[in-house]
Amino acid sequence: MREVVSTKDAPQAIGPYSQAIRANGFVFVSGQVAIDPETQQVIAGDVAAQTDRVLRNLSEILEAADSGLGKVVRSTVFLKNMGDFAAMNEVYGKYFRSAPPARSTVEVARLPKDVLVEIDVIALA
Repeated sequence: MREVVSTKDAPQAIGPYSQAIRANGFVFVSGQVAIDPETQQVIAGDVAAQTDRVLRNLSEILEAADSGLGKVVRSTVFLKNMGDFAAMNEVYGKYFRSAPPARSTVEVARLPKDVLVEIDVIALA
């Protein structure tokens, strides 16, 4: 069984993909960037501000899928600049205080809309 997850409380997809797919007891959330769901515009601010917005967007999508950040088992963080790792990690740690998920963090040449960070997750449904 495969179900598309969508919510107006997170940014709408900016391409041919779903915000998330719920399948076989998991929720696969597409990479989220620092877009304000009300304006559909990238927020102003540094990597810490953008990471906070990204994690709030992920949380809203997971809630729409009857899941949540506490059920995340895997995440991938894409940074424009690995020099921003500490600032991103500090904000990330506030959202995943106990039993944080497995994670990879990679530096990439460019991200959609020229943001500083993008994060995708896999969670239990």
